[in-house]
Amino acid sequence: MNPPLARIPLLGLLLLFAALAATQAQAAPNYIQAPPFSQTLGQMAVADPAPGKPLQLPMITWGGDIATILANGNSPRTKPGSLFDQQGLDIQLVRKDVFADQLKDYLSGKSPFLRGTLGMVNMAAELLSRDPRTRPVPIYQLTWSAGGDALVVKPGIHATKDLKGKTIALQAYGPHVDYLSKILADAGLSPADVQLRWLPDLTGSANSPAAALAQAEVDAALVIIPDAMLLTSGGAVGTGAEDSVKGARILLSTRTANRIIADVYAVRIDYLAANRAQIQTLVQALLQAQEQTQALFRNPSAEHKALTSASAQLLLDSPQATADVEGLYADASFVGWQGNLDFFANPNFPRSAQRLTQEAQQAFIGLGLLSAAVPLTSADWDYAQLKGGLKTGAAAPTQQFDSQQVAAVVARKQQQDSLGEGELFSFEIFFKPNQNDFTPDLYQDAFNRVIDLAATYGGALITVEGHSDPMGYLRKKKDGEQEIVLGRIKQSAKNLSLSRAVAVRDSVINFAQGKNISLDPSQFAVVGHGIGKPKSGICGNDPCAPKSEKDWRDNMRVVFRVIQVEAESSVFSPL
Repeated sequence: MNPPLARIPLLGLLLLFAALAATQAQAAPNYIQAPPFSQTLGQMAVADPAPGKPLQLPMITWGGDIATILANGNSPRTKPGSLFDQQGLDIQLVRKDVFADQLKDYLSGKSPFLRGTLGMVNMAAELLSRDPRTRPVPIYQLTWSAGGDALVVKPGIHATKDLKGKTIALQAYGPHVDYLSKILADAGLSPADVQLRWLPDLTGSANSPAAALAQAEVDAALVIIPDAMLLTSGGAVGTGAEDSVKGARILLSTRTANRIIADVYAVRIDYLAANRAQIQTLVQALLQAQEQTQALFRNPSAEHKALTSASAQLLLDSPQATADVEGLYADASFVGWQGNLDFFANPNFPRSAQRLTQEAQQAFIGLGLLSAAVPLTSADWDYAQLKGGLKTGAAAPTQQFDSQQVAAVVARKQQQDSLGEGELFSFEIFFKPNQNDFTPDLYQDAFNRVIDLAATYGGALITVEGHSDPMGYLRKKKDGEQEIVLGRIKQSAKNLSLSRAVAVRDSVINFAQGKNISLDPSQFAVVGHGIGKPKSGICGNDPCAPKSEKDWRDNMRVVFRVIQVEAESSVFSPL
């Protein structure tokens, strides 16, 4: 079985592409069932954590684990003078990409740690909570996936809502289960609305989602980015040549949905209770290592070269695979001290561990992966104390939107009538005639949804599009008003719709600030459509007259649209 959590090239893109090319010509994949971990591993005996040194700490093949390698002195065993050594730790790093193997070590006491996504930990929570000693406690967030994973779709699927009734391939127990569940939920769908095809492998075999997409009955697949690039002829649209899938394209990657897949460490609750001070020093060393790792990648040096070479050896089995290590790093967004504080201790943070756990477990129950919700305990760290030794407590830099480029993209899409292209999600709110105030007491549910979407899809552009009632214009035209006057009425309606869109955007941002949530204003683009896109439709060159009061009121609306703009590279600029 291939690694469930290795969301990267195995050893260079060419080798991976060659392997996938060979597998896609083979027979149809062997789909599997996905029973709960409590059934697949339910008979394992539980033992106390093994005493003595070194302490086994699992890694997976992912960019966040580069910092763990640095903390250990670029070595499998803790080196003298390393960050772990300075904290009095003796660590043996072991790459364990197969999560089931980690669970076996964890239950048997070989290692008290789990290293995976928070979704994976939640998938195993029922199994691990059967014995009170082995309940998992998430203790540290390394990264968010910010480009390493993608949903690839075939023709006919233009937005996430179009997944309804489709067949989707994904790896069983892998990092994409909660990814898909969140996407479906935000589109107003549930796992029951789609057909799932579970695969045992993540990549590089005939039993992977990438290989399954070549089958006629499969409409979409959750894959790692190298596979997505292969399937879509380099990230465009699959031509059907060179083992791409004709018409396949990336609907949504974690470059856009960059707050869904959270990589974490968890520890057995009995080990944490007996060794709390030791675990805290481990977390503190990981925070310091992350800070140093980011500094090395910003300013490459001999130390950076040593780290990438060691990471290539430990994660990819070849010290020469440094280019792949750079790719791993680029796909991982480190969260730092502030990110851990928000994730574990900020009740208002939209993408907190508690909220992700609730989302994931609800979805897993629907999928039959859990029978009931299982609460996860917090380590309840003193984050002021953990900040000691750090040069900065700020979160890692994230992408921001270039406001001028955003305006240019939106203007071009308006001219081409293509704002709907790249749409992931959309919904609307309505207002009354002559309404100019949009207060949270009237629109709280909608504003909370905008906050959640902005936080979850931090790489997406959110348009706030105002629309106006065309009745005033239509009455004047029926009365034979001059064209110059009618033109002024149109422009006035456009100005009014724009001002309303601005008012709505500002109200959302202010509402978020009142909850101590910071939204990036540059992520929002306001648009005033005026009477140009009425719900009642266009008759000739003018809006169709509403036929009912409902038609009339439906035209007075503001539409929120979440748009993927990954192809518009100039829209983003580093902070």
